[in-house]
Amino acid sequence: MAGSTSPGSSVAFMLRALGYRNYRLFFGGQIVSLAGTWITTTATSWLVYRLTGSALLLGLVGFAGQFPAFLFGPFAGIFIDRWDRRRLLVATQIISMLESFALAALTLSGHITVGAILFLNVVQGIVNAFDMPARQSFLIELIENKADLGNAIALNSSMVNVARLLGPSIAGVVIAATNEGWCFFIDGISYLGVIAALLAMRIEPRPKPVTNRPGAVAQFKEGFRYAFGFRPIRSIILLLALVSLVGVPYSVLMPIFATTIFLGGPHTLGLLMTSSGCGALAGALWLAQRRSVVGLGRIIVFASAAFGAGLIGFSCARVLWLAIPCLMVAGFGFIVQMASSNTIIQTIVDDEKRGRVMSFYTMAFLGTVPFGSLIAGWMSARIGAPHTLLVGGISCLAGAAWFAAELPAIRTAVRPIYVSLGILPQVAAGLSDAAELSVPPERQ
Repeated sequence: MAGSTSPGSSVAFMLRALGYRNYRLFFGGQIVSLAGTWITTTATSWLVYRLTGSALLLGLVGFAGQFPAFLFGPFAGIFIDRWDRRRLLVATQIISMLESFALAALTLSGHITVGAILFLNVVQGIVNAFDMPARQSFLIELIENKADLGNAIALNSSMVNVARLLGPSIAGVVIAATNEGWCFFIDGISYLGVIAALLAMRIEPRPKPVTNRPGAVAQFKEGFRYAFGFRPIRSIILLLALVSLVGVPYSVLMPIFATTIFLGGPHTLGLLMTSSGCGALAGALWLAQRRSVVGLGRIIVFASAAFGAGLIGFSCARVLWLAIPCLMVAGFGFIVQMASSNTIIQTIVDDEKRGRVMSFYTMAFLGTVPFGSLIAGWMSARIGAPHTLLVGGISCLAGAAWFAAELPAIRTAVRPIYVSLGILPQVAAGLSDAAELSVPPERQ
């Protein structure tokens, strides 16, 4: 039986979304591809720092790869709502594969330059502006019983973080044994898995859009009003944008911590990235065993605070054995915040606006990171990487406090949407904070 919310063994319940054939294919293909992506991410940071020794250029390369998500993301959502999402994903994966092979060829031939890395990162960033919201929007087409959507999103986060564990570790070994070029080649090969999985899926055709739909500009305005006129989505997106701006860019500074603070090499870098991935995986698995979207608003507050506290602890650590648990806490906090935010938004959004809303979500998640990378690189060059992360951690704590203050206002209008979705009857009637969302104007 494909997918079930009935309780069985705890492990079976945690993995229930894997009962859907299409989701199993998606899960298997993505975990291979994403491991390759993390190999490339780690190798790129190490290569840039090896070539330049510049914290500012580390931030600039991060900016080049992620700025297109901010620039093109909201407009990409218009086309995601119009186009076949599976075909779009096949196209983005093929282009990403070719980009990785280009990086590999340049590096292995000795012709790699920072300029070439910047250019190819911009290309990948443009692809990601379409790929990320399309992937998020496509997920709901793989799950027949929408009650299992939260579990699918949590397992998706688990998959990302299994890849996050494997990728940096493999990259550290490969870089130490050969050079970064083979990391890029492995990443290119890894895309074949997800392309094959997408082609093997059996997807019901989406209903044809109405012929008198508004133009692109009108659709953009409609999506913007829908997302930012609805307080829960607006608050979730703003918090995610803040955390992504001031906290997430810690990863671009990892080569500095690995070499300067902890006096290590590529193995140390891999260990630091893996530690954060371990915490993130634990957070995703913890979310996967939850039975309902109810209560996730409160969890977002605690997760954001945990992320900030982890960054503060890591910024103060001067020995590796203290830094590792701090990164695990930070990884746990961020993935729980991100997956909880994703689950809430995906649960409530109208399907015909899903691509546009998820593009704003992607803009908040990825689009603000490049500015954070530039700021982190600039600040690190002036006040040092530890103090830069300290400021970021304190800012995340402030964001968590703001979102906590938002929760009571969000709860006042929550009940109708959860009742209409059949979620509230599963919860004890006496829980005053049972729901986290309100009805947007389009649903009233």
